[in-house]
Amino acid sequence: MKRNPLSVRRLFGWVAMGMVLSMTAITMILYFVTKQTVVLLTGGALLLCALVGVLVLTQTFGKRLALFTSDLCQTLDNMIAGNEEPTRPEDSETQLARIRHRLARLYQIMQENRRKVDEERQELQSLVSDISHQVKTPVSNLKMVTDTLLTKPVTDQERVDFLQGIRSQTDKLDFLFQALVKTSRLETGAIQLEKNDSLLFDTLAQAMSGIVYSAEKKNITVTVDCPEDLHLPHDSKWTAEALFNLLDNAVKYSLTGGKISVSVERWEMYVKLDVTDTGKGISESNQASIFRRFYREEEVHDEQGVGIGLYLTREIITRQGGYIKVTSEVGKGSTFSVFLPYQ
Repeated sequence: MKRNPLSVRRLFGWVAMGMVLSMTAITMILYFVTKQTVVLLTGGALLLCALVGVLVLTQTFGKRLALFTSDLCQTLDNMIAGNEEPTRPEDSETQLARIRHRLARLYQIMQENRRKVDEERQELQSLVSDISHQVKTPVSNLKMVTDTLLTKPVTDQERVDFLQGIRSQTDKLDFLFQALVKTSRLETGAIQLEKNDSLLFDTLAQAMSGIVYSAEKKNITVTVDCPEDLHLPHDSKWTAEALFNLLDNAVKYSLTGGKISVSVERWEMYVKLDVTDTGKGISESNQASIFRRFYREEEVHDEQGVGIGLYLTREIITRQGGYIKVTSEVGKGSTFSVFLPYQ
């Protein structure tokens, strides 16, 4: 059943009518009982005073309500536009003051949501710009090679070289897309890391298996010092992904005949895992930037990669309650230390 809204004036009108009827009835009853005219006069005077009081109360309350409504509409307009924060009244006992408090809290929530939306928009713009930059070079190379094959006569050896170049660029694009998919699924919560009590040695062995061929190809010696019975609550699959990224970088940026060592230590609250290489090292000014998405030093642009591995590694470790840090010196190699909590 639909009910019509009752205005303030109509409400006070019904109150006044009820007061008139009730007071008239009481006055008439008293008059018939006492048979005195003074009762009628007194009742009429009281009724007149009551009507004046109701009229004054109606006008006062109506003006105050209209003022509050106008102020409320202005406040809501400012909140929508984000121009002004609602003032908090000192008196918090009245209903109107409570409404103002709720509006001030709502405004803060709206501003926080606006800030998050702006950050997400900027992050999206940055991501699109980064992807465009990363894709531009291999796509340009592919176009150049295919145009050469289509427009110019080439020898069989040149054709093989061009095809190998095409394969190299498509592999780079595939690696980029796979890395972006992993990062996107992790950031958006499509993948939830599940920490289970398992052997860290098995996780490390899974990560090591991905660099065996590339390390042998560069004649790099890899040593591992990890207790085989060390149990640790962690997501084995994604932790192996993070450790592989560190090991892959160590192989990639180490010279032929270099060394890579992996060591694990038990601490009171953490397990510390170090990946140390004899590579080119990282300057102190760049150490704070290497964990940014798509960041690559100018000196390593010729190496394969898109600069997303360390960013993904940090995300995986921090989402498990751990952290990662790097110590390095140019020309003397680097050590990436991963700290994973026991809890």
